[in-house]
Amino acid sequence: MLGDKASVSDIVLFDNYSNGVKTNRDAWVYNASRSALKKTVGKMIGFYNSEVERYSATCSGLPKQAWPDPDAFVDFDSTKMSWTREVKQDLARQNHRPFRQEGIVRSLYRPFFKSWMYFDRNFNNCVYQMPRIFPDAAAQNLVICVAGVGARSFSVLMSDTLPCLDNIEKGQCFPLYLYDEAAQVAKDNLFAAPVETGLSRRDAMTDAGIAHFHAAYPGEQISKEDLFYYVYGILHSPCYRERFADNLSKELPRIPAVKKAVDFWAFSTAGRALADLHLNYETVEPYPLTIEAKGKLTDADYRVEKMKFARKKDPETGKNVNDRSTVIYNPSITLKGIPEAAWEYVVNGKAALDWVMERQAVRTDKKSGIVNDANDWAVETMGNPRYPLELFQRVVTVSLETQKIVNALPALDI
Repeated sequence: MLGDKASVSDIVLFDNYSNGVKTNRDAWVYNASRSALKKTVGKMIGFYNSEVERYSATCSGLPKQAWPDPDAFVDFDSTKMSWTREVKQDLARQNHRPFRQEGIVRSLYRPFFKSWMYFDRNFNNCVYQMPRIFPDAAAQNLVICVAGVGARSFSVLMSDTLPCLDNIEKGQCFPLYLYDEAAQVAKDNLFAAPVETGLSRRDAMTDAGIAHFHAAYPGEQISKEDLFYYVYGILHSPCYRERFADNLSKELPRIPAVKKAVDFWAFSTAGRALADLHLNYETVEPYPLTIEAKGKLTDADYRVEKMKFARKKDPETGKNVNDRSTVIYNPSITLKGIPEAAWEYVVNGKAALDWVMERQAVRTDKKSGIVNDANDWAVETMGNPRYPLELFQRVVTVSLETQKIVNALPALDI
């Protein structure tokens, strides 16, 4: 079993795991622009603290039972803040909250779409176990995100940054490492040297889990990292997904030991190759699409508002349908020669390329009016105005190469 927090009888591979972060106020705490996010969050926290002060002044001199109900008290103007039950409870306790500069971190918001995020347990609805997995912006880790129980389809994707809950539907994230308080680690270990306060990193994969695979392949030198990538390889196996489809819809995945050591290494090696593609999607070689442009392009011409398909006539029905070989990037640029096979790599219910088209755009939240402009990530973070276009080309490469690796996996012989 990958993990089980309810049972102590099964051998589990991971000591702990977690949902991605659930904020219940995504528009306020995610943005492609770091500077815009800082401004938005600062405004939100400033308004929250002003409401705390107003509430405290109203309650002053009154017995606690006479304090007003926060639901009847706070200003619910959606352009000032998005209130949740937890934040209203915080206000009722009259807790002021500071803006934390270190709370701004990178996050994998959707497949192949990173964003800046304000990571803070007071303004995120549920952080779950993520503070032990990605405790801060400097923490290095990898997580295998798998679709949770009840998801509409099974998906898996690796991340090296803090994942959003909806990066993979109902996603559960299984880490390579866990971060514990160093002082607690020393306290639990009589032989440990004295330590200052801070974090201590340890393997998240269990000793019992690795022992199970050592017993399956006597004489093989298998590390926990090898096993981590074996898991990623197995979870991509079409044979595995088909054979255990019913189980995967009802419970977290169970990871079998294949019969032959050579197949173990084949899955582990494939898992590493897939991880390299999926983690480094922003730097893989762009696929050589045909780029038709109107005139000589400048940096400003690469700005994207919303990509869309070209249209063509279906020869059988005569109706106009999407031409998936051609994407209109913007009024100045059209991308042609997209291989049909590139659309066959599906993650979290859509082709990877569909995620790029959906998210590399300018979006305005209806309630708050907050603008989230993907071009800001391109210019401010990547220093490359062509980033959205090149990302599309790179994810074509990722999609095709992923399928090559998956199609070359050995049969599931267990």
